[in-house]
Amino acid sequence: MANPIITDVRAIWTAPAGIGVGVVKVSTNEPELYGLGCCTFTYRHEVVSMLVDNYLKPLLVGRDATMIEDIWQLMHINAYWRSGPIENNAISGVDMALWDIKGKMANMPIYQLLGGKCREGAQVYRHAGGDSPEKVLESVHKFMDQGIRHIRIQQGGYGGKVVDGFKPENAQKGVYYDPDSYMRETVTMFEYVRKHIGDDIELLHDAHERLHPIEAVRFAKMLEPYRLFFLEDLLSPEQGEWWRMIRQNCTTPLAQGELFTNPREWYDLIKDRLIDFIRVHISCIGGITPARKLAIYCEQFGVRTAFHGPGDVSPIGHAANVHLDLASHNFGIQEWCGFGDTIKEVFPGMPELRGNYAYVSEKPGFGVDLNEELAAKFPVTRNITTWTQTRMPDGTIYHP
Repeated sequence: MANPIITDVRAIWTAPAGIGVGVVKVSTNEPELYGLGCCTFTYRHEVVSMLVDNYLKPLLVGRDATMIEDIWQLMHINAYWRSGPIENNAISGVDMALWDIKGKMANMPIYQLLGGKCREGAQVYRHAGGDSPEKVLESVHKFMDQGIRHIRIQQGGYGGKVVDGFKPENAQKGVYYDPDSYMRETVTMFEYVRKHIGDDIELLHDAHERLHPIEAVRFAKMLEPYRLFFLEDLLSPEQGEWWRMIRQNCTTPLAQGELFTNPREWYDLIKDRLIDFIRVHISCIGGITPARKLAIYCEQFGVRTAFHGPGDVSPIGHAANVHLDLASHNFGIQEWCGFGDTIKEVFPGMPELRGNYAYVSEKPGFGVDLNEELAAKFPVTRNITTWTQTRMPDGTIYHP
């Protein structure tokens, strides 16, 4: 039988959970053979769609759909400039769709094409939060009652509670926060929660890059007594040289990579063993093809995977995460945001959480389909993102 030929490539956007998620559908000359891949860049979705529809489609139609590696390299270099989040998400949608097609051709789930299972389910962590230590503890107990053993705790959201009282006159609009009070209140929160739940539950925290580097060093040291499973995204990608100082000063496990788009951002951190978990957003680095290589690279240096899994990842992207989790020996933990009934109807076959573990469908490919008619009932709207308009107490704009 001749290999399938790509006949169409198009981006599809939908928001059944209130957050825009993107999918690329790659069709072939085999009438029932198509693939789906995640291209979700919620805050710039129309630009991703334009790249898929106007540039990648003309480049790829007529090509052999089985040549995944060659096609990935072609897409990566075709624009000459490369490794940005818009291009990478567009590439990811096609790349995952081609893996999906190959899985369907082989009549195997993707994890089988990656070498088979290392475990039956992927252990997850969930997000607990509140505006006080007491409220955070209540949220933690709810997840504990569901059998969850790894819980990320945040008080007052990223960067702590919003502060308005310190702003100067005529200050610009934005989300204001105070790093000093955030660090103090976070330490108090960990002390309170640990006192009430003991040491059997693993606790995590996301700093979301909202600290100056020397503050980050101090913060990691302050949290050391509370035995975190990991401290997430402590520094922005631009501050990579500071990881060595953090590592030299404390033993708090470190997770990094949510904003990474270029291999040079993670290469030295992994090689020099300066982080413990890699947390990339798979569609933002270009799909399954580079993520698989990254996981293998990490394994050589004792770094575990903890792929990004928020609400602004499509169910195809979540399935890609879990298939990689099952097949990677150095899997660490999987972020899990939780899903309502509507998104499950739009994306039948998406991974399921049962107890403390996420499980994939055993159907060929990713095992996830898309009900396009239903998806069209939940359009994605264009708006101005506000939560990334973050500012320090004096009004200086800073990282989200």
